[in-house]
Amino acid sequence: MPVIRLPDGSEKTFDAPVTVAEVAASIGAGLGRAALAGKVDGKLVDIACPIEGDASLAVITERDPEGIDILRHSTAHLLAHAVKELFPEAQVTIGPVIENGFYYDFAFKRPFTPEDLAAIEKRMQEIAKRDHRVERKVMPRDEAVAFFKGIGEHYKAEIIAGIPPGEEVSLYSQGDFTDLCRGPHVPSTGRLKVFKLMRVAGAYWRGDSKNEMLQRIYGTAWAKKEEQEAYLRMLDEAEKRDHRRLGTQLDLFHVQEEAPGMVFWHPKGWTLWQCIEQYMRRVYRDHGYQEVRCPQILDRSLWEKSGHWDNYKENMFTTSSENRDYAIKPMNCPGHVQIFNKGLRSYRDLPLRLGEFGSCHRNEPSGALHGIMRIRSFTQDDGHIFCTEAQIQPEVADFIDLLQRVYRDFGFSDIIYKLSTRPPKRVGSDQTWEVAEKALADALTGKDLPWEELKGEGAFYGPKVEFSLKDSIGRVWQCGTIQVDFSMPGRLGAEYVAEDNARRVPVMLHRAILGSMERFIGILVEHYSGAMPAWLAPVQAVVLNISEGQAEYSTHVTQILRQAGIRAESDLRNEKITYKIREHSMHKLPYQLVVGERERAAEKVAVRARGGADLGQMSVAEFIARLQSETRAREGAAA
Repeated sequence: MPVIRLPDGSEKTFDAPVTVAEVAASIGAGLGRAALAGKVDGKLVDIACPIEGDASLAVITERDPEGIDILRHSTAHLLAHAVKELFPEAQVTIGPVIENGFYYDFAFKRPFTPEDLAAIEKRMQEIAKRDHRVERKVMPRDEAVAFFKGIGEHYKAEIIAGIPPGEEVSLYSQGDFTDLCRGPHVPSTGRLKVFKLMRVAGAYWRGDSKNEMLQRIYGTAWAKKEEQEAYLRMLDEAEKRDHRRLGTQLDLFHVQEEAPGMVFWHPKGWTLWQCIEQYMRRVYRDHGYQEVRCPQILDRSLWEKSGHWDNYKENMFTTSSENRDYAIKPMNCPGHVQIFNKGLRSYRDLPLRLGEFGSCHRNEPSGALHGIMRIRSFTQDDGHIFCTEAQIQPEVADFIDLLQRVYRDFGFSDIIYKLSTRPPKRVGSDQTWEVAEKALADALTGKDLPWEELKGEGAFYGPKVEFSLKDSIGRVWQCGTIQVDFSMPGRLGAEYVAEDNARRVPVMLHRAILGSMERFIGILVEHYSGAMPAWLAPVQAVVLNISEGQAEYSTHVTQILRQAGIRAESDLRNEKITYKIREHSMHKLPYQLVVGERERAAEKVAVRARGGADLGQMSVAEFIARLQSETRAREGAAA
């Protein structure tokens, strides 16, 4: 007589083993129809899974995050099923769930065309309407290998052959299509109603460039049509805001093949960079950080001590000279420890906060590079805090306050907080992990912040809090982080003199607010669609003369603006004023100052704000006061 405990604390008793579907139906007909899967004692299972003893059960529907993942995973199987019906000679490989959708990799003799994708999506819709039951069965490993070899699916056979002998694997069948999968899946293909195929890309088998190239078909799937339509509208808006297109349109930066993954900053783009860097430099100064600068290239021996040579070498650019091996730094922390180690440190020196705009290089795969968002050469707003165990929580709490203020100044108010805890493979004692995790959790809770725990996703040396921001069209970007490290300071010989004159190893807090400067600028460009707030705009105002007669006065106004610290330009070209206004509107400048004969005579300017708003005539001094008032709070930094 199984006793089933439900999430609301109630219990239901059954006379015999019962399936998840039967429990759902016993609760209510609506839940019975909506059920996609179940979570039995914390484990996701199909609704046909029998429950033979006492257990806790949560019925999963499309309203649950797990339910959406199940819909998407099942839609990946639907995609593979359709491909096999249309192109029987294609071989299926893997098809996981990803953010907002899924993909499936195929081995096929020719590239899939847009027409193929349209045909595949149509066939998926047909298979979904057939409402095939999705059934799970378990098979011994060797039998499963033979089964997939027998139907010509050699990639599946290779995957299963990597499972230890004697193990069993689960297979899912719908109609005449069978796939290897852990599950769970929807009970029938008829539950899959809202999906769309998006694009095709290349992908290496098992992610190894030495292996053959496969074709990856991406798709998206949702519980409701309105949700998918909203997502597609967001993608359309994101395409319009693509930082690569805007970077060219606004003359900010470019990348080219001769320097893959590295950025050529144009004058306007570098001005934007400097606005951000100088703002962050004031943030450092006002919050107790000492700015430092470390070498770009360090000897192999230091990277061996830090653990990077053994664990990260394939991502490092290396070189040699005079029979010595070196690496270009992929991160700044080992260098900051060297600065800490110079001279005898006392507990009175702690916390010691070091900050650096550290230029780093990482050997990212060429296929992963994306504009200035994912590159090989980047600069971090990096900081490291050396402190005692007792100082961890207050330092983290202060950092959260600082991060929130900085994000607000850049126009981001919606922040997501996630705490990643100890992974299975880690260094250090459970005691130190408990101290670190509790300090991070207490700092978040003490700020009354909602946060999510990501169990087992911390770094091997310590737990971390990740800070993600949501942009103007709802996309989430992980930018900031603070990590507690009990390992690296000891590995690199850092110590301080404690109150009892004993030598102790400091705790090291790795922290960043913006993360990669390049990536953050890309995020800003897309967040604002290139229309930067006045304090960040590379050009804050442009002075436009209507005719040659106002050229001298326009030049004089521009000089006054520049003397007041405003980033101003003048456009004295012999063009119609409507042409000039339209062109500079495309550049998304905050202000255009139009000078005609009336303005020259009155020693004023006609002010147009971004978006075409006519603010009328005002004196140059009045305009300067307006713009300085608009920018002063931000440019003054987070105090």
